[in-house]
Amino acid sequence: MSGAEAAGTPGNWPALDAVAGIARQAGVVIMAVYGRAFEVRHKEDASPLTEADEAAEALIVPALQRLAPGWAVVAEEAVASGQAPVLGSHFWLVDPLDGTREFVARNGEFTVNIALVHGGLPVLGVVYAPALGPGGVLYAGAAGQGAWREDGDGRQQPLRRTPLQCRVRPARGAVLACSRSHADEARLQGPADALHRRGRRREGGEHRGQ
Repeated sequence: MSGAEAAGTPGNWPALDAVAGIARQAGVVIMAVYGRAFEVRHKEDASPLTEADEAAEALIVPALQRLAPGWAVVAEEAVASGQAPVLGSHFWLVDPLDGTREFVARNGEFTVNIALVHGGLPVLGVVYAPALGPGGVLYAGAAGQGAWREDGDGRQQPLRRTPLQCRVRPARGAVLACSRSHADEARLQGPADALHRRGRRREGGEHRGQ
């Protein structure tokens, strides 16, 4: 079996807990910047950029490369600067700080996003919101392994892990989630069946299965 074929089997994917650990480490870096004054710059597409974006990406990319040597990492800030890797059948997709506008506004609604893509489909993913509650809130899941939510930091607050599952989409009354930072004012407060996104999308960031 080739390396690419092996990567497509769940038993050969990196441990979900290891990827979650990387996201939590990036969250620590982000929160260190969040707690003090920082400069806001803008990229060519006019989206904001801070040192937290860059520092988190600088931590995540080499950590993933150590976890799975030889697998390409598509990271938002690297791609935005013209550093797009050659992709195979499987690669990592990283947005080190999704919601930089929220980060700048200091409303706590930003996340670290890491996904493993195989054959054009996401097969493993972690979303970590470091500013929501003590220790943040982390969501993780992988095909064939299930999904869970984790609260707490394991130190001052014990980790609490709750299994998650997708609900069956109702025949009527489906819920549509919208982003208030992309020309909409609605905010998700419960389960959603679809996500509506308006505005520009960037190759490295806002195109994760929307």
